[in-house]
Amino acid sequence: MNTKNKLGLNTTCVHVGEVKDEQFKGAVSPIYMSTSYAFDGVDIKRYPRYYNTPNQEMLCKKIAALENTEDALIFSSGMAAISSSIFTFLKRGDHIVIQKVIYGGTYNFIVTEFDKYGIEYSFTESDKIEDFKPLIKENTKVIYIETPSNPLLGITNMKAISELAKEHHILTMIDNTFASPINQNPIDFGIDIVIHSATKYMGGHSDISAGAVASTKENIEQIWKTAINLGGNLSDQTVWLLERSLKTLNLRVKAQTENAQIMAEYLDKNNDIDNVYYPGLQSHPQYELAKKQMKGFGAMLSFELKEGIDALKFQNYLNLIKPSMSLAGLESTTVSPTQTTHALLSEEERLERGIKDGLIRFSVGIEEPEDLIYDIEQAIKKAK
Repeated sequence: MNTKNKLGLNTTCVHVGEVKDEQFKGAVSPIYMSTSYAFDGVDIKRYPRYYNTPNQEMLCKKIAALENTEDALIFSSGMAAISSSIFTFLKRGDHIVIQKVIYGGTYNFIVTEFDKYGIEYSFTESDKIEDFKPLIKENTKVIYIETPSNPLLGITNMKAISELAKEHHILTMIDNTFASPINQNPIDFGIDIVIHSATKYMGGHSDISAGAVASTKENIEQIWKTAINLGGNLSDQTVWLLERSLKTLNLRVKAQTENAQIMAEYLDKNNDIDNVYYPGLQSHPQYELAKKQMKGFGAMLSFELKEGIDALKFQNYLNLIKPSMSLAGLESTTVSPTQTTHALLSEEERLERGIKDGLIRFSVGIEEPEDLIYDIEQAIKKAK
C-alpha cells in the first residue's frame, strides 16, 4: 500500500476483487459454476441472474475500485449495460439529452426503442456544452455522453456537463469504453454513472463479451432492480475470464496508448492520409481539454485515406493489422464504421456526424510500431 493509503493501479488490477481460495490457497480465483446455492433465510439469495454469485460479486469490487466508485455491476454485453442503466432512470413522459456522435448501437437502441415506451429524446448538434443547454426541458432526467466518442474521438467536457446537470437535478451517464478506467475516471469530474463495453479494453483479448456499470451504491441498487428483470447477466466462466483480463489492464492499456501516440503522429505526417482523429495530437481541436481530463489519450484513433485509395481494399491488403468488427484487443485492428458500427445509420445521418465512407477506425495493439507502420505503407501502395 502506498503512502496515500490507496493501492496503485497494477496492485488494484491484480488483487482487488479476488475470490479467495481458502482451502488450497491457489493464486488464481476459483470459478463457482453453480446455479444453486444454499439459502437459510438469512444469507444472500445467490443466483446468477441476481448478479451475486461469488465470482460476479467480487469482480464488481475490482471494477468499482478501478473507476473510483462505491459499487458496480457486470453484464453480458455493453448494450445490456447501457439499456439496463437507461431504462432504470427513464419512464414514459421523461426526456433524455444525448450527445450526437455516439456508438452506433446506442443510437440505434434509442431511435428504435424509446418511442415504444413513450420516452422523449434530443440529440445535440455537437459535443460542446453550448449545444446541451438549450435541449434541457422540465422533464429531462438524464444527459448521456461518450468521450472520447466513437468513431471520431471527439472530447466532451465532463466537468461542464456535470455542473449543468446538477444545476437542473439531472442524472449524467457516460460511455467510458474508449478511454478505459486507466486513462479516464469520469466520477472524478462529477459524472454519476460510468458505463463500459467490457468486451473491449477490460476484456482485452478479443475472446469475451461483457458490459459494466459503476456508480454509487444507491444508483447500482436501482439499476440492479431493472437488470434482474432484463436478464443480462454473465456466465461465471466469462466472469472469471474478465477478472483474469483485468489483472493486466493497466499494463496493456498503457502500452497500447504509447503505441497509439506514435501511430497517430506517423499517420498525421503521411501524405496518403487526409485526416487523423486522435486527442493526443496538438492539432486535435479539443487537445487541451483532453489533457485536463484524461491521464492518457487512449489507444483508439481514426483516419481518412486520400481520395482514390479504397478503404476496404486497403484493409484487405493489411497483413498484421486485422480488419475486425470489435476493438481494444492486444492485436491491432481496423474497421470501416460505415460498414459496421454505424451501418444502421442512413448515409445522411452518417455524413451529419462527419462519418465518411473513407473513414477507418484504428484500434492500436501492443505490436512494435515500426511493424505496424510497415504494414500500413505496403497496404497503401497496393490499394492505390
